[in-house]
Amino acid sequence: MKFNVKKEDLLFVPLGGAGEIGMNVNLYRYKGKWLMFDLGAGFADDTLPGIDMMAPDLTFVYENKKDFLGIVLTHAHEDHIGSVTYLWGQLGCPIYATPFTAAVIKAKLEGEGITPPGKLNIIDVNSDIEIGPFKVELVQITHSIPEMSGAIIKTEYGNIMHTGDWKIDPDPVIGPTTDEQRLIDYGKEGVLCMVCDSTNVLNEGHSGSEGDLLPSLKKLISEQNGLVAVTTFASNVARIDTIVRAAEANGRQVALLGRSLGRIVGAAKECGYLSDVNFVNERHVHKVPRNKMLLICTGCQGEPHAAMNKLVNNEHQTVRLIPGDTVIFSSKIIPGNEKKIFRMYNKLLHTGMEVITEKDHFVHVSGHPCREELRHMYKMLKPEIAIPVHGEALHIHEHIKLAKEMGVPKQVEVENGSLVRIAPGRPEVLGKVQSGYLGVDGFLLVPSEGNVIKMRRRIMIDGLAFVVLVMNKKGKLEATPVISTPGLLDEQENKFFIEDIALDIEKKIESTRHVSEEKIATMVTKTVRSYLKREIGKYPFVKVQIVRV
Repeated sequence: MKFNVKKEDLLFVPLGGAGEIGMNVNLYRYKGKWLMFDLGAGFADDTLPGIDMMAPDLTFVYENKKDFLGIVLTHAHEDHIGSVTYLWGQLGCPIYATPFTAAVIKAKLEGEGITPPGKLNIIDVNSDIEIGPFKVELVQITHSIPEMSGAIIKTEYGNIMHTGDWKIDPDPVIGPTTDEQRLIDYGKEGVLCMVCDSTNVLNEGHSGSEGDLLPSLKKLISEQNGLVAVTTFASNVARIDTIVRAAEANGRQVALLGRSLGRIVGAAKECGYLSDVNFVNERHVHKVPRNKMLLICTGCQGEPHAAMNKLVNNEHQTVRLIPGDTVIFSSKIIPGNEKKIFRMYNKLLHTGMEVITEKDHFVHVSGHPCREELRHMYKMLKPEIAIPVHGEALHIHEHIKLAKEMGVPKQVEVENGSLVRIAPGRPEVLGKVQSGYLGVDGFLLVPSEGNVIKMRRRIMIDGLAFVVLVMNKKGKLEATPVISTPGLLDEQENKFFIEDIALDIEKKIESTRHVSEEKIATMVTKTVRSYLKREIGKYPFVKVQIVRV
């Protein structure tokens, strides 16, 4: 696709995270070269059967690969680094990350048996880096993970503030507070554009401090008599620390359930975080009295293969929940995951467990800015242009209104694939580049609207029928057609349907002579579909196999 783009144009393209919460991918072009900030993954919903995670479609990046310089990772959350495992091999580019983020990346790659296809450059928070024509200063900002870095991109047209995820937290528990003075200094120097987090723009006030959560969790845990399981985001190191301190205050030992938790904690210890914390091996949990045990579990979003879902379905290899135990969801529900999470709530309650969520008690604070924090950021930076990202369409639209309220002269409303010219001249959307989603299907990546997913949707709704025909060289049947209908008809209860279909097929073939196998397959398919549509209201996918004898 051709656009009216000049070499001197400063461009911005979101390929993920603009229209959804998750899967953040942001591209900047300066002096003809491209630099990516973050390469995240997202949760799949019920429209993608068999798919748990999604990765972004990077066709646009591959088309511009000769001018693509690398990836800067702002922090180690899955929605910002999760697709590195799936897509770095195709990109083979340098990656720039702080020590903790780099440690998490290394652990993820090692866990999957992947050799890094490009150089992983370790950089410090609050450092300056040069990548081709790009001059980038990382700025310490608080979030729900160590070493979160906002990025100031310095250009001849002015400074761009790429916030990444952030909040204003006076007590983040782990790591320093936001470097507000540096942001104020840049505001005085002048900020051309701010590309900013929109997650909590619908919420007034402040997101709350991680440090305020400890007294609430201490009290809540003290009131429980059985085993306590707390599920949260595996990468929220500050929350892990808070949960551990609350458990220790109540004389409880702590175990980690879930591979990603072990990976994150290992990376944290490697970088000097959680250094004084010891965990019980999950295989030894049964040796500790239930009222002296606390589990921290992955799977707060209902992920099918995570520890929490295994506990809910009584499928975990080493640990069981029993009536009287308590499960605390120390997290918020990411839009799109509601059904999966409510199914877990219901199963737990039906089997006699207590369920506690952020709706019931103070068990979670967000890592993203609410409206007062956003106003504070705009007051500090005073950008000329606002480009909201990291949100659904509703969040981005509302953020545009807030930016206007704060006196920002220009705003650009974007969605995934928007090609934005930031400078020179008035900022504007020039058009759309290719964007979309790839489903992580086992070890494969499949297009979210490709034939594989479309076929699964069809099979889910209308079922599947296999027909095997044994025919001689003269085109006559040598045996009764064999019909299998997995997930469509019960072959015992509905055997008369299957016998009738076989009889119809036999009659059609007997009345037909000297036709190709392709025409026979088409005829049989139509026969099966018309019968099932008439009798049970289904129009299945039909696969016909002809065996010649």
